[in-house]
Amino acid sequence: LGNFSFGDYFKREAIAFAWEFVTGAEHLGIPGDRLAVTVHHTDHEARALWREIAGLPDERIHGLGDKDNFWQMGDTGPCGPCSEIYVDLEWQPGSPAVQLSQPEFEVAAEAGRFLEIWNLVFMQYDRSADGTLTPLPRPSVDTGAGLERIAAVMQGEDDNFHTDFFQPLLDRVGQLVGRNYD
Repeated sequence: LGNFSFGDYFKREAIAFAWEFVTGAEHLGIPGDRLAVTVHHTDHEARALWREIAGLPDERIHGLGDKDNFWQMGDTGPCGPCSEIYVDLEWQPGSPAVQLSQPEFEVAAEAGRFLEIWNLVFMQYDRSADGTLTPLPRPSVDTGAGLERIAAVMQGEDDNFHTDFFQPLLDRVGQLVGRNYD
């Protein structure tokens, strides 16, 4: 699932749209206490917007580096920081939101406790061959959500392959090869 904005709106609107879709009762309705987000460690604007729009405390907004939270198409061209929405797969209804330090979040995410469901790319620079970042005249947004990941979360599963879409296929393959999928 994705959406592009070529200069029509930017960070404030993209974050508000994403938060409304993910948490809104008329949409996915995922409890906000179950969510954490990442931002590029230098993107103070996005961090402030997550605080303001979603009411997230700093313990649920994690600043990561270029490897995880800076998007670029190649060595040159449009690029920029990104922000990701994660679902805590261990959170239980009625329990408080988990608040982890950055290192704790990174370890938990790598261990599979958090599932990234949405990425908001804020294309605001043009990278030249010498690495210089020049602000774009009209910053743009590229958002993407994983339909299969959203399905897993909505169905209470921790893996895309355990959803009602994949499970019948895996069951049939298991029958054909004589070994069930665990």
